[in-house]
Amino acid sequence: MTKHIFVTGGVVSSLGKGLTSASVGMVLERRGLRVRMQKLDPYINVDPGTMSPYQHGEVYVLDDGSETDLDLGHYERFTDSPLTRDSNYTTGQIYQSVIEKERRGEFLGKTVQVIPHITDEIKSVIHKLGSPDVDVVISEIGGTVGDIESLPFLEAIRQFSQDVGKENCLYIHLTLVPYLKAAAELKTKPTQHSVGQLRQIGIQPDILICRTERSISQDDRQKIALFCNVPLEAVIEERDKDFSIYEVPLSLVNNGLDELIVDRLSLQADTPNLENWHELLHRLRNPRHEISIAVVGKYAEHKDAYKSIYEAIDHAGIHHEAQIRVGRIQSEEIEREGPERILAGYDGILIPGGFGERGIEGKVDAIRFARERGIPFLGICLGMQCAVIEYARNVVGLENAHSTEFNTDTHHPVICLLDDQRNIVEKGGTMRLGTQPASLREGSKARASYDEAEIQERHRHRYEFNNAYRQQFQAHGMLFSGTNPDDTLVEIVEVTDHPWFVAVQFHPEFKSQPTKAHPLFASFVEAAVERHAGRAERNKPNSTRPQESPAESE
Repeated sequence: MTKHIFVTGGVVSSLGKGLTSASVGMVLERRGLRVRMQKLDPYINVDPGTMSPYQHGEVYVLDDGSETDLDLGHYERFTDSPLTRDSNYTTGQIYQSVIEKERRGEFLGKTVQVIPHITDEIKSVIHKLGSPDVDVVISEIGGTVGDIESLPFLEAIRQFSQDVGKENCLYIHLTLVPYLKAAAELKTKPTQHSVGQLRQIGIQPDILICRTERSISQDDRQKIALFCNVPLEAVIEERDKDFSIYEVPLSLVNNGLDELIVDRLSLQADTPNLENWHELLHRLRNPRHEISIAVVGKYAEHKDAYKSIYEAIDHAGIHHEAQIRVGRIQSEEIEREGPERILAGYDGILIPGGFGERGIEGKVDAIRFARERGIPFLGICLGMQCAVIEYARNVVGLENAHSTEFNTDTHHPVICLLDDQRNIVEKGGTMRLGTQPASLREGSKARASYDEAEIQERHRHRYEFNNAYRQQFQAHGMLFSGTNPDDTLVEIVEVTDHPWFVAVQFHPEFKSQPTKAHPLFASFVEAAVERHAGRAERNKPNSTRPQESPAESE
């Protein structure tokens, strides 16, 4: 029978349940086990697709077009677990399914209630991932113990062990052990209260993972074990990682977590093979290059809004043994102060996706700065659309060219609504979503980066390049290096007389992994490394080559 691990959190949110769950999945896979990952979110939205990044962070898109929680990005970056729409369920989806069943008459004569109907539905979606070819399903419960919206999910996983047998279930509770400077000591009481609430619901955690900024003493571990009713060896310390989140799996192994899980669930597993993960951390700790990249976006101050972007940049840095300093720059700041003052000195500029008009002109100005100064540039989704707008205005000569998303009356709608989006009214889950194919043009930078003629990448957009302007753009040096198979949709644009200027309509960041950097990010960072090296050589005191102007140097 498939074994099930449930990961819950207590005391405060943002403790890192997703990262911990992904790390557990990764370590179990490295022990030869077949793992599936799942996130159960308590919010009532059907999915995060209509939520602000300020509230929820990025929307992570899967191959099948599902708009999911950003924690699924951790799952894909750390594990090889295949993710589908069954990997992320919300309260909204659960209730929607139960209500649809009620309307079809499946509950005729019955009063539909949270218990058993909602909890049964939750258990059914957990069972979906279990199969003869799966050893372990890891289900992360969003929110914290004590949240009223989490109660049906906690009740469901309590019942689950009764249904399948306690020997087939394991509960991991992630909690906080804070350090109080005034008392100069760690405090275990928040963890005791959190576990107490969980036990009142009927769930006795098997393992406690304690987030802490300082090492937990043996006395404190014994206290936690005693008052939380868990074995001493099941109190796992997880100290904050100042260097890299990729240290987390190794830390958990060093604390014996994987061995506890294997023993508790009676799993037949190999010793963990973590050789390439150690190599990854070695490359991180011993960089050969140091460069800087500016990410210019609408939500730049909110790190989770571009979570996968930042991770993909790190992966490319690992690939090239480069330490990358990322400047998170709000595009509105460029509108106020100009790109010369904000962007001078960066080795690369990246414009990510987004929605809404705020900050658009700042992005356009940043792109012009990158294009005219020969700075490596990567545009993603809206970043590609802004690159087209900038090129139309300043190279093609189409005055006030714009996207109809922001200006419906523009005389030059170089970006316009996709044809199949024109009659769509509902906002949720109706964009062009999921994996789509593209053909790459021979001799292009995109083709060289991928080293493939056909690619598959994930999309999330409603607007596209307006094909009525293709000939004008081509005549002025823009290369359409990637299109869909029937050549009706532009997927990639490049500027041919630029060292490295590539913009894509899709989201390559969703397919990047720490042990396998995405080809486009790898090529972008490589170009940035080359630019940095070239600038350093030109600016040497004894160099015979002309030095850069102050605006181009650091």
